[in-house]
Amino acid sequence: MLLISVICKGRFCTAHPDVGRPKLQSAKERLQAINPDIQIDTYETRLTSENAMAICEPYDIIIDGTDNFPTRYLVNDVCVLQKKPNVYGSIFRFDGQASVFFPPHGPCYRCLYPEPPPPGEVPSCAEGGVLGILPGLIGCIQATEAIKLILNKGSSLIGRLLLYDALEMTFQEFRVRRNPKCPICGDQPTITQLIDYEQFCGIRGEEADAPAESDGLEITVEELKRRLDRGDDLLIVDVRNPEEYDICRLANSKLIPLPQLPDRMHELDSAREMVIHCRSGMRSLKATRFPPAGGFSESQKPQRRHPRVGPAGSIRVCRPINTSLIGNRRDGQKNRLDVPPQRLNVMPKSSRVS
Repeated sequence: MLLISVICKGRFCTAHPDVGRPKLQSAKERLQAINPDIQIDTYETRLTSENAMAICEPYDIIIDGTDNFPTRYLVNDVCVLQKKPNVYGSIFRFDGQASVFFPPHGPCYRCLYPEPPPPGEVPSCAEGGVLGILPGLIGCIQATEAIKLILNKGSSLIGRLLLYDALEMTFQEFRVRRNPKCPICGDQPTITQLIDYEQFCGIRGEEADAPAESDGLEITVEELKRRLDRGDDLLIVDVRNPEEYDICRLANSKLIPLPQLPDRMHELDSAREMVIHCRSGMRSLKATRFPPAGGFSESQKPQRRHPRVGPAGSIRVCRPINTSLIGNRRDGQKNRLDVPPQRLNVMPKSSRVS
């Protein structure tokens, strides 16, 4: 009997009556209502380096529907080590991508994305949003690829990356080369067992909020409002992305997306106290830590400590140092699912496919 493992967060298998119920349970019930003869095994646990090999071992094909970098690299490495095809899919806002990673027949996920992006550089789905039908559309492509692997029919997406743009309603395809120097599927692999993937990706958790430890820079939303109401001269800098800023913003705030901040420090008035904010606190915290010494002089940081802000958001108070001391960084990067194919080990095809 051929078995397929689907690793995901159950985005489109739940309905309104299922709100508050475990996604695994509601998804299993809906699928078995469609076909009661299928066997569905559920694992109500987080996939980690400690349990991933045992969970995936009984299955012949792995379908990856996860939405965070540590789990994607974990699933990839498990599939390579167990010599199983990894049917990959990813979505963000109005874009999607799909492929099949199956060394030695083609590349693995690490061949396409050797390193994860810096923490906070790529917004999560919660921050950037996602078109509701995208999970279903990309999921159907993944299901099709899995069926083709089972039947050994057709031309699979092994060695190809399929990109979907919902706004333009176009598909684009890129050839993906296997990297002979890949650390796990290359000619001389250096990764022979699972690693700490959260450490590898430089984050803690799937969509990490700001660290619990405050460095004395946080201020509550209520305190900020009181200061604005009494007329304090505050420069409010929003380090979110433009599409987030368009949805909602603080009055009189200045938008400088985090990747652009180092090159736009000259736009900030060093004589004014500055409030930096984002959605969850991760990007605003990073904004206070540009080199040197985190990007802001210790002597210029506020002395008062403020309690950590809850789910409503996180706002940080700081004062900039000499902008000539800020190093150069990349800016103007577009929101993306992972990394633009143009910067990767891929070969673009001249034509689009439909």
